[in-house]
Amino acid sequence: MGINQNSHLIDISYGVVLIKNQNTTIGYCRYTPSGDIEYIYVNPAYRRQGYGSILINEVKKIIGEIGNIHDPISPLGIQFFKGLGIK
Repeated sequence: MGINQNSHLIDISYGVVLIKNQNTTIGYCRYTPSGDIEYIYVNPAYRRQGYGSILINEVKKIIGEIGNIHDPISPLGIQFFKGLGIK
């Protein structure tokens, strides 16, 4: 299932990238000024559709790189970051 770019809005504030649509928060990522990922969450109804990658890519655009991934990290998170070649 592809992502319709018109179906969501990306909101960026200091240290947080948020993806939402008119009904709900799809996901968000909290990051540090050095690019560390403190927390990433994608609503279960929207998982495996590319939103996690969008969040990470937005952090890369802002900071220039991804730093460390902070614990705790779920088994799904471990799989996600491993698939991206991170951690």
